[in-house]
Amino acid sequence: MRVFVYYNLHKHTWSIRALEGPRKGLVIAHSDTVLLSGASGRVGTKGRERVIREGRKNVHAGIVGTLVHREVEGYFPGLEVTYNPYKYTTFVHKDTEECYTGSEFAYMDNRKVYTL
Repeated sequence: MRVFVYYNLHKHTWSIRALEGPRKGLVIAHSDTVLLSGASGRVGTKGRERVIREGRKNVHAGIVGTLVHREVEGYFPGLEVTYNPYKYTTFVHKDTEECYTGSEFAYMDNRKVYTL
């Protein structure tokens, strides 16, 4: 199932929103860890502009992919990906600040996204 995953600042966990099926557009689960395949970053332009204009956070960016598993345990080495609406228009690799265009897998844990 294709999903949109973002960090929920109120619940302090990852929220998983369905992008297809009968529950399309709804949050279907919350999880401390998430593993996606065929992952890519998605940033809503209007939402980003609103954050900059109002100085308040809103859900406008996340990782899109096929849900492989949630509540995954283990260590997943990979490159860290980050997003800051005040600095970037897309997700970027944290160490190089190069644009993140997608990856085979994305692992989300502890407010961080790692690509594999």
